[in-house]
Amino acid sequence: MYIGVVGDGMCPPEVAEAAEKVGAELARRGCVVVCGGLGGVMEAACRGAKQAGGLTVGILPGNDRRAANPFVDVAIVTGLGELRNGLVVKSSEAIIAVGGRYGTLSEIALALKLGRPVVGLDTWQLYREGGLDRGILVATTPRDAVEIAISLASQ
Repeated sequence: MYIGVVGDGMCPPEVAEAAEKVGAELARRGCVVVCGGLGGVMEAACRGAKQAGGLTVGILPGNDRRAANPFVDVAIVTGLGELRNGLVVKSSEAIIAVGGRYGTLSEIALALKLGRPVVGLDTWQLYREGGLDRGILVATTPRDAVEIAISLASQ
């Protein structure tokens, strides 16, 4: 199973710690971690996955594989800049958003548009038509996020 982990390229330590736990838990459950391949949440998730013996895929915005964080096993260059976010989503059976800014929001929106399950851990909330949009399933812990993502991706 391929699970995307998305979030900010520069994040505070507590967000990185959560992302690292998500990556490790995904790897322990045999999932491939898919991400944007750079720093912050992406690097932390890959680090956790590697420490747990998992496989990581980084879909890079540029043309240089060396730009990937050191925990990426498979670095895919795209030359697409932020448009590579669509490839991260399309390559994943579910998305776990950890923290994040506008780039993360774009990945959440693409996933929801494509019918991919989105699990949020201290990330965006969406409102529409005067109420909370329930498209992002809220997790309270990294383990909870992984459990929800795997169960929804399996359906």
